[in-house]
Amino acid sequence: MNRILVSGASGLIGSAVAESLTHEGAQVVPLVRGIPRKGGEIHWNPMESLSPTVVSGFHAVIHLAGESIVGRWTAAKKKAIRESRVQGTANLARALAEAEIKPKVFACASAVGFYGDRGDKLMTEQSQAGEGFLAEVAKDWEAATVAASQAGIRTVNLRTGLVLSDGGGALAKMLPAFRVGLGGRVGSGTQWWSWIHVDDVVGAVHHILQNPVLSGAVNLVAPNAATNAEFTNELAAVLHRPAIFPVPAFALSMLFGREAANELFLASVRAVPDKLMQSGYDFRFSDLRLALENLV
Repeated sequence: MNRILVSGASGLIGSAVAESLTHEGAQVVPLVRGIPRKGGEIHWNPMESLSPTVVSGFHAVIHLAGESIVGRWTAAKKKAIRESRVQGTANLARALAEAEIKPKVFACASAVGFYGDRGDKLMTEQSQAGEGFLAEVAKDWEAATVAASQAGIRTVNLRTGLVLSDGGGALAKMLPAFRVGLGGRVGSGTQWWSWIHVDDVVGAVHHILQNPVLSGAVNLVAPNAATNAEFTNELAAVLHRPAIFPVPAFALSMLFGREAANELFLASVRAVPDKLMQSGYDFRFSDLRLALENLV
């Protein structure tokens, strides 16, 4: 039985991944910040060094923990976003590098925010980092895994897009307004949203764990990104409601501040999953309408 260490196992992605791995027969061991409540959980503080002993002997490590990026970006919030990702990842990577029995693979969360606001340009894993707070965080986040890769551990940076799930996340926040016909595009609606169904996140993680040719950055997005206008129109159509109430950019700026509004909702990232497709991953949901119908 493979033992797999998972941080962020209670989150939207982590819970789905952990459940699937357990179903497939793996022993999932959560890495938790709080007091361990179940047998087998391992406590850690992302801001402190981690003993190599406690992370030794795992077949794989999946690191998904990090401060939520949603909210007003005060100085304290931005510090928490950066440190929880960069410092936490660096501490874990160093512990894995020094472990007596190292994992075969270290899969660490990242985000398509790495590319910044790039308009209509297609972003592959070979594309350069963009500009902005999220792009800088993602770049440093991925760089923080270097100790693991230098120690010979196959390291994968999961550049995840907008995850669609019926268990929470962005879709759950959008549904109440759309169900009563009050939904609509965000800003101009021309910005690209790189989305992925949660089942394909899980499937892609399984594929990555089992496929030794995959390392470095991997875009976890569906093959067909959608503009925000396309996305909101499809969601409204699935719910048999109109999408005629746009959310203006100034309203988002008032709620979240200009920087957060621009990067979280108005930035355009048209990413494509080149590495997943070239390595033979078969997407279950490459069509947005089918993905939304499945979930709502």
